[in-house]
Amino acid sequence: MPTLRQPFHAAASESFADAFKALVDEALMLAEALLSPNKIISEVEQMRSLQVAADNIEATDPAQAEVLRSRASRIGLR
Repeated sequence: MPTLRQPFHAAASESFADAFKALVDEALMLAEALLSPNKIISEVEQMRSLQVAADNIEATDPAQAEVLRSRASRIGLR
């Protein structure tokens, strides 16, 4: 029961620090996106082309369509 021995304010300050770090990370990502919108536009175009290709082959090859959709869903995560 180590959490019971830890003072409440220490646990609260740790969660505040984690939340603040997450906020800073998101702000940095937003700033990067605003400074280089062409990268985001390119990623969206790639995702769209993969989705269109998946739609076109869905009836004949559903497994390959799923692979294409999976690839499209991971483009922005790189």
